Amino acid sequence: MDLFDFDMNQQLHQQSPLAAKMRPQTLDDYVGQEEIIGQGRLLRRAIESGRLFSSIIFFGPPGTGKTTLAKIIAQYTDAHFETISAILAGVADLRKVIVEAQERRKLYRRRTILFVDEVHRWNKAQQDALLPHVENGLFLLIGATTENPYFQVIPALVSRSRIFELKPLRDEDLAVLLERVLLDKERGYGARNIQLDEDARQHLINLSNGDARNLLNALELAVESTKPDDANIIHIDIQTAQDSIQKRVVVYGKNGDAHYDTVSAFIKSVRGSDADAALYWLAKMLKAGEDPRFILRRLMILASEDIGMADPQALVVVSAALQSFEFIGMPEGIYPITEATLYLATAPKSNSAGSIYGVLDWLEQHGDDEIPIHLMDSNRDSKGLGHGQGYLYPHNFPGHFTPQRYVPLSVKDQAFYKPSDQGYEQHLAERVEMIRKLQLEYLAAQKGKK
Repeated sequence: MDLFDFDMNQQLHQQSPLAAKMRPQTLDDYVGQEEIIGQGRLLRRAIESGRLFSSIIFFGPPGTGKTTLAKIIAQYTDAHFETISAILAGVADLRKVIVEAQERRKLYRRRTILFVDEVHRWNKAQQDALLPHVENGLFLLIGATTENPYFQVIPALVSRSRIFELKPLRDEDLAVLLERVLLDKERGYGARNIQLDEDARQHLINLSNGDARNLLNALELAVESTKPDDANIIHIDIQTAQDSIQKRVVVYGKNGDAHYDTVSAFIKSVRGSDADAALYWLAKMLKAGEDPRFILRRLMILASEDIGMADPQALVVVSAALQSFEFIGMPEGIYPITEATLYLATAPKSNSAGSIYGVLDWLEQHGDDEIPIHLMDSNRDSKGLGHGQGYLYPHNFPGHFTPQRYVPLSVKDQAFYKPSDQGYEQHLAERVEMIRKLQLEYLAAQKGKK
């Protein structure tokens, strides 16, 4: 490094965001994630001993300390620590790191820890290029990702790594970070006279939503945009705090883990008949910009899968909601979506439509059988082959019903449909059982005639 490089690095450090300046340097400075990095935890012991036991992947929402934890590991190990951003680096950059690591191992017998930030940004081919070198021990990999590695990282790398999930920081953790910034005279604002009102403090913490970077960025904006008063005090009141962080960050990637978990919570809440919870998850999805058609498609599936014959109108309501949304769009389209959600959440539930899978299993195990001749099409070959002969037209009989066989003989004893005792369907059970009884009696009589 020459003087020009040194001067540039100094400038970059001075001009770096507050969140970068305040990044913890040691495990004792690290805030949050007690479940994985607290005193006595396995990962902490491995880091403090400088001997990591395997490759590691950290995943969690932004601002929870993934990159910070990787950089702290670098302070505790005697291995060479190499950093690559998957956003900026490609296979060519990785090859260069591989060659250098091989030379380092051959000449100095020194291992390399490779930190890949945003590892999910690499495609399969790029991740595959890492695999043999992780396998043979040239690298100890530390990956950081905001996406679920079980979906976004190739299985071979996942199987060779320990996965640690980092959670959003608690409000008390964010309060510690905020106080640390206000007291730190070298990296934070301890050298300035800052008055942070309590309601402004709570607003910053609350709307940061567990994201330390979001909190520090908001505080930095509030401080740097506020002029000192005559007493040289920088006063951050609630209005300034609200201007600095106006909306709570919703953690929700349309192709990521948070997306699928939120949708799952929404569907399970509707299925569980909890209207309040269903509205909560619906609001989160809409606020995060989810496609309303995706939500309506999920509701349409649920209307048949989880409500079905307990309230056949459920499917009609969701279909009407989809048609209404297509006609009026957003923002007013939120009303039919909400109406459909509430209707389904409060409707009686039945999963009897799933009976179809029992029939599919039966066919898989036993195969299909001949169609009874009286059920065959009589329009073409009734005279020559007798197709359709013996069919009894139900509308010619009292009650528009007469017992006859509608399934192959191999299936006659199978009761695939099991009506629930919920809603409209409870009124069907007695009729279904009556029909089955009459059909069995009819079959027994037909057998007796033979």
